[in-house]
Amino acid sequence: MNLTKILTLAALGGVGLMGGLFFAFGTTVMSSLERMPPGQGATAMNLINVRIQNPLFLLIFLGTALICLALAVLAFVRDSPGRWWLLAGAALYLVGVMVLSIAVNIPLNDKLAALDPNSAAGAAEWLNYLAKWNPANNVRAVACLLGVIAFGLALNAGVGSQSNSAPTEHQTSLQHPRY
Repeated sequence: MNLTKILTLAALGGVGLMGGLFFAFGTTVMSSLERMPPGQGATAMNLINVRIQNPLFLLIFLGTALICLALAVLAFVRDSPGRWWLLAGAALYLVGVMVLSIAVNIPLNDKLAALDPNSAAGAAEWLNYLAKWNPANNVRAVACLLGVIAFGLALNAGVGSQSNSAPTEHQTSLQHPRY
């Protein structure tokens, strides 16, 4: 197993984990917080936003981005089977998760944290937060799902295989059956 295949498997795992997190937030956590009084929902979300910044989460969140960057570079410099799927999977994570998180979700988290959740301004911001954060989070979940599919297709296409090696007898017999 070569480096490209190892990185692809790592990306597949990381993107899958992040997609599961975003899906769980979108389908359960946020809808639960939304049903709470605004001050309580905002307070709980602020606590979640502090607690999620832990070493394991950051390793998966940022580590997957670094792996995707490496795979995107490899897809451009190596002419290997599945390289376009590699590039698609990497782009889906880098744009659909990292760029969206930096452009939308993290600034909303920071703005929510800056206000007193029990004030009128805090309650108004909580409603704004829910209206913007949830759709962006759902896009992140879908981007991860599509990224997992793309990395799976890259592996299925033979990414990381030794494409210039001679076919084995079994492969030859599959191509030219003996009757």
